[in-house]
Amino acid sequence: MTLDQLPNIDPECLHPIDVDALVGPDQSRHPPRILVLYGSLRERSYSRLVSEEAGRLLRWYGCDVCTFNPSGLPLPDDAEASHPKVQELRELAEWSEGMVWVSPERHGAMTGIMKTQIDWIPLALGGMRPTQGKTLAIMQVSGGSQSFNAVNQLRILGRWMRMLTIPNQSSVPKAFNEFDEAGRMRLSPLYLRIVDVCEELVKFTWLTRGRAAYLTDRYSERVESAEAVSRRVNQKTH
Repeated sequence: MTLDQLPNIDPECLHPIDVDALVGPDQSRHPPRILVLYGSLRERSYSRLVSEEAGRLLRWYGCDVCTFNPSGLPLPDDAEASHPKVQELRELAEWSEGMVWVSPERHGAMTGIMKTQIDWIPLALGGMRPTQGKTLAIMQVSGGSQSFNAVNQLRILGRWMRMLTIPNQSSVPKAFNEFDEAGRMRLSPLYLRIVDVCEELVKFTWLTRGRAAYLTDRYSERVESAEAVSRRVNQKTH
């Protein structure tokens, strides 16, 4: 990703990530792996357009970025976990070291499309937790005035999924005014906030990924094996 593909960026102010300030010399230096999810299937989906802007910025910051297309993903419990779209999503979730979730706000909440994707990512596979310790950035778009309902819900879900949700977030009101005909976001404080969120996500991912196993190491899990956890959480209710 080059700066000529980021027309709203001031090159004097966009600084590369100082990796040496965040990780030790013996830690992995491979590009952070980021999964991007968006929550609308409209032809002109503003959550998708925001996710694309985020993807461009994350690539400039040196990340390996994959975006999941939710079209064709079945409702939870309406198909087997072997469904190809479910498998694709779960494999990307396991591959990733951080995520970006971008949801429209609909009826004062995140969309069902957004929630369906999160619901298909299991909190646990046996005794393993595929999202635990991974970083998360949250954003929302609205058709009306600025609101934070969707990002507040996404933050709760991130905590529930045991993710490290970064402090910054983005809410884009009246999203239909913020993009040109080509689908690129116009320069505004709202765009600058998205840059901030992406920069912060990359910094937190570099800072924590090599330490995630230690940061999420819990006493209760040291006294109960993964097999015991699996038996307990999957036991039948009588």
